[in-house]
Amino acid sequence: MHTLIENGEVYAPQRLGQRSVLLAHSKIAAVGRVSRAALESLGVEHEIIDAEGCLVTPGWVDPHIHLLGGSGEEGFSTQTPEFFVDEIVRYGFTTVVGCLGVDTTMKTMPGLLAKAKALEEEGLNAKIWTGGYNVPPTTILGSPREDIMFVHEVLGVGEIAISDKRGMDPDPRALAQIMHDAHIGGMLAKKAGLTHFHVGEGERRLAKLRQVVDEFDVEPSWIYATHIERSEALMREAIELAGRGAAVDIDTVEGDLARWLRFYFDNGGDPDRLTLSSDASVNSPRAFAEQVCDCILHHGFPIEQVLPLVTSNTARILKWEEKGTLARDKMADVLVMERDTLNLRYVWTKGRCMVRDGELVAHPTWLEESKREIVLRGDERPKRQAEVPAER
Repeated sequence: MHTLIENGEVYAPQRLGQRSVLLAHSKIAAVGRVSRAALESLGVEHEIIDAEGCLVTPGWVDPHIHLLGGSGEEGFSTQTPEFFVDEIVRYGFTTVVGCLGVDTTMKTMPGLLAKAKALEEEGLNAKIWTGGYNVPPTTILGSPREDIMFVHEVLGVGEIAISDKRGMDPDPRALAQIMHDAHIGGMLAKKAGLTHFHVGEGERRLAKLRQVVDEFDVEPSWIYATHIERSEALMREAIELAGRGAAVDIDTVEGDLARWLRFYFDNGGDPDRLTLSSDASVNSPRAFAEQVCDCILHHGFPIEQVLPLVTSNTARILKWEEKGTLARDKMADVLVMERDTLNLRYVWTKGRCMVRDGELVAHPTWLEESKREIVLRGDERPKRQAEVPAER
């Protein structure tokens, strides 16, 4: 199937102006001037999408989502369910990276791997981090290096907890050993090989990461630290670490993305080393999408400044070269959004249409043979800054 998207304003994520985008199977065949007549003359199956009044962007990437749900910290009854393909793509996410957190007992690495494989079968792009809060990391094959090298879906190790009473207060030498192991695995397998750090509310903040870099021959570029928005002091340390080459990430759990994004940029944060994530387990990816759109619609952030934080920056940091941008031979992960509201009109993942004319068309495969009816909605809704992207 070929899909020609016409008359849209293309952000790749940099602004290209009005262009056509031609999708051919799972790849982007062209961005620019594409002749509809020439396409029709080929006699191949194709579809024409009129994107007038809309923006055309790369699909969004969520680098930190608890795909198996959360185990809860107030007893077994506070566990949350896993995420399914429809809850992810309906908000514009075409790529996810799943992780485990404090619980690596009930939520297991084989279970997380299986979940990523299931989402891939249903059309999403899905990878995982190996490990969790604990040190040494919980792995599939015995070590981070082996997981990264021999498990296709594993791109790095994490989320390892620092400055958090729920973690194990790991020794810097132990952290350095894990980071070297992950880096070597990534180097040998042509993967990111990053170590992804959960940063808690402890007073030491990023001190342990600075110690590892300064004393154990670890490159800052091997570090990917998340939850950096817990305080201004932590954010300042994260800005300094990003200036040395580390990647840092702001999650959207607390609903205050605009505040921390402004703080990061106003204090000289490197825009190329920052990403955004959902950290979804209790919250929905919806909270992430709404806040990103709200920053553009109501807080004065230019779309060219925000889009890379959920597309090209994340793809580059994770060494996913075929993702994050709209260009020839890149993966056909594409969104069409209404210009004035940023409501989603279309979503394609690997060339497969998942949202069509505002209506969700992707559903979990297991529902095809099931008579179950599952309707879940939290009593306390996420903080809604805007009505975008609207649930349909």
